[in-house]
Amino acid sequence: MMRRLRLEKGFSQEEFSFRVGLHQTYVSSLERGERNVTIGTASRIAEAMDLTLSEFFATMEKKTEPTEHPEDRQGGSRS
Repeated sequence: MMRRLRLEKGFSQEEFSFRVGLHQTYVSSLERGERNVTIGTASRIAEAMDLTLSEFFATMEKKTEPTEHPEDRQGGSRS
């Protein structure tokens, strides 16, 4: 989801990494969900995207809300 937001803001990964002050491979691993972001890093990312920290988290939360499966509505079970 972070990658999508970065692209929506028009940043290449290289440019974004430079703006945030993080190594490009670290940003890549964050985008792939291989690492958890610290509050300090999240703050730097939000600032680079011209967002408040709360706006950043709200955006991430909206983009990661679980989707409902048809089986859930019908009371069926998924295997």
